Amino acid sequence: MKQQDRYVFRVHYSNEDQKFVATVAELPSLSWLADSQEKALRGLRKVVDDVVADMRENGEEVPVPFDDREYSGKFLLRLTPGEHRQLALQAAEQHVSLNKLAASRVMSHA
Repeated sequence: MKQQDRYVFRVHYSNEDQKFVATVAELPSLSWLADSQEKALRGLRKVVDDVVADMRENGEEVPVPFDDREYSGKFLLRLTPGEHRQLALQAAEQHVSLNKLAASRVMSHA
């Protein structure tokens, strides 16, 4: 199995284009439009194979599939001091940590 076979591919319908659009999370600048989901995915997979081959030939770093990446469970979130105060107050009022409140807010929009 090729590394790019484990990439995250998605297909959705675009009302604007009146076509199905295939995208790949590891290479967000690539997409493929077609009249069917199958054709969109097939077209994008071919482009991804070509792009990955070209990247390897040119000594460029090929993106690692999302499932193969390591995640610590931590990331830095920057807020204004006022937003930080507002969240801290809400967390205190709900008797939860600021981290727990922020994590639940992030995940409710994921």
